[in-house]
Amino acid sequence: MTISPAEPTIVATGLRKSYGDQLVLDGIDLSVPKGTIFSLLGPNGAGKTTAVKILSTLIRADGGKILVAGHDPASDPDAVRAAIGVTGQFSAVDNLLTGEENLVLMGDLHHLGRRRSRLRAGQLLDQFGLVNAGKKVAATYSGGMRRRLDLAMGLVGQPRVVFLDEPTTGLDPRARRDMWQVIRELVSRGITIFLTTQYLEEADQLADRIAVLDHGKVVAEGTADELKRLIPGGHISLRFADPTAFDLATNALRDSSRNDETLTLQVASDGSVRSLRALLGRLEYESIEVADLTIHTPDLDDVFLALTGNASQEHQKEAVR
Repeated sequence: MTISPAEPTIVATGLRKSYGDQLVLDGIDLSVPKGTIFSLLGPNGAGKTTAVKILSTLIRADGGKILVAGHDPASDPDAVRAAIGVTGQFSAVDNLLTGEENLVLMGDLHHLGRRRSRLRAGQLLDQFGLVNAGKKVAATYSGGMRRRLDLAMGLVGQPRVVFLDEPTTGLDPRARRDMWQVIRELVSRGITIFLTTQYLEEADQLADRIAVLDHGKVVAEGTADELKRLIPGGHISLRFADPTAFDLATNALRDSSRNDETLTLQVASDGSVRSLRALLGRLEYESIEVADLTIHTPDLDDVFLALTGNASQEHQKEAVR
């Protein structure tokens, strides 16, 4: 089955999975358009890893309908495996082999033949900025280099869908951003990315759509901005240099809350340019000078904690895993 740009590359309807008496996935629905990044978030035990294992043919579902790249993982797992790449939290890189040898080995596993495997290895070393390190053993690689090599190994078979399970865990901020750029470049080439991550900022930066999973159910789905709008609490904080201006502003903005110690007012806002412009216009009309202004809108941390508020405190502290 050929996937057109209008069709979703991954579809799951009523996906269910139990281990004994424990219901892990309770009839979830997922749809991931081609050439996009879809991120699945949730606390420990929410069912994220189980969902990825089912979609990537590692385990079977108990119920529901699934198509990955047009194929059913239950009835045609080989076709699904031929269309996907999987990069896990724990690297599959062999430290005793060079970067090139790791890639050639993956080519052999994909039955590319020796010549095509070497050609593909060279292409990926160049694509991931590892040409100079290609002849060095992987044990000498930095964390960021190992992650890039691991992802490159998952692309040897030229998959249409790549499952990324916490791809930047343990990386420093610069290496993490380098990996983000690599992921964006993959999507620009039409590859579909299914991402699980413990970094909420990562999902915010990368994902076209995000689903929040809690206790085996999808409790919310949408773009990052759509999810943020679900959560109240946005406000504009105004700090004044003297008590006179502070009192004038308090009288002009009667719905605000005041902090007399810091001479600060907090005004409810949806974070839009329109609301900010209206507030500044009101202050200008009243000839009130503001020393500092800051805008707070709910972020994905707020969304995550609000939507998974029934998770344990331990899960909340660990954020997303």
